[in-house]
Amino acid sequence: MEEIAPVADQVTSYFYALLFVGHPDLRALFPAAMDTQRDRLLKALLTAAEHLDNTPVLVDYLEHLGRGHRKYGTRPAHYPAVGEALIGALTRYAATTWDEETEAAWVRAYTTISQIMIDSAAEDERHAPAWWHAEVVAHDLRTPDIAIVTVRPDQPYPFLAGQYTSLETPWWPRVWRHYSFAGAPRSDGLLSFHVKAVPAGWVSNALVHHARPGDVLRLGPPAGSMVVDHTTDSGMLCLGGGTGIAPIKALVEDVAEHGERRPVEVFYGARSDHDLYDIDTMLRLQQSHPWLQVRPVVDGRTQLPDAVLEYGPWNEYDAFVSGPVGMIRSGVDMLRGVGIPCERIRHDSLEELVAAAEY
Repeated sequence: MEEIAPVADQVTSYFYALLFVGHPDLRALFPAAMDTQRDRLLKALLTAAEHLDNTPVLVDYLEHLGRGHRKYGTRPAHYPAVGEALIGALTRYAATTWDEETEAAWVRAYTTISQIMIDSAAEDERHAPAWWHAEVVAHDLRTPDIAIVTVRPDQPYPFLAGQYTSLETPWWPRVWRHYSFAGAPRSDGLLSFHVKAVPAGWVSNALVHHARPGDVLRLGPPAGSMVVDHTTDSGMLCLGGGTGIAPIKALVEDVAEHGERRPVEVFYGARSDHDLYDIDTMLRLQQSHPWLQVRPVVDGRTQLPDAVLEYGPWNEYDAFVSGPVGMIRSGVDMLRGVGIPCERIRHDSLEELVAAAEY
């Protein structure tokens, strides 16, 4: 791993060259343009191999990966081809450390990885589709670059408040992006997402600027562990930055629907007052539920971690963090610093193993 790290781009290019030249039929499973996610498949494989000795983390990661790959049309017969390309790329670029023993170890590792994924996909196929079609029924442009998109799946879509899904638009086939559900499960089956258009963001710009009612999207399976533990009555400390307020809103609705009265403290961070696009919704929830406290935090006046430190103590609370990666990093560091143990801090971000699953 150390030997190939400095030449990761070359390893990735060679990996795909071996894969597509040897098995041209597999090219159709990938986006037409590979530039934005060309390294994700190889990165996922290397991440899995790196955690081979951590069985709980590895199995959870690979089972999610196996379920999620059904939406690409991945079949068991495709796995040997990927394994051949992986071994071929490593053989070429790890030349000084590669020997028969190393190759045997990688073959064993890949065999384990692929079998867990194949078994997970087969189990998932028994009770869930590979993807759901979802028709856009509402498109609410809250700011010039933020929209709330509401869709109706073509069949029941089971998920938990706080989770996310992968989403594909008709404008960019086979390009999938993660979006959190912006509410708890509803009796009418509708799902909402908060989407911010980012520079060069193919999917986000399509959803914000082009999607209209009647358009049909595709959804992958739900994922994520940022959910409420209803077996406890611990207080909840929720930090939501930007569109990261979407899953926080879902968590609040979930607590309300379960009839709980635990204290829930929400810090809603934004770069400006203008970016507090959903503050009215959060304040209405606060008016309806006396156990809920919502505090907007605008950059420039104070930083989100600093605002949280003004209140507390928080050491008896469960914490939930959602937003940009940098905010999650600083938020987690701050929460650990005030005495909340790691196992009680929940977040879904690019830092998690799951992130490498999307190629």
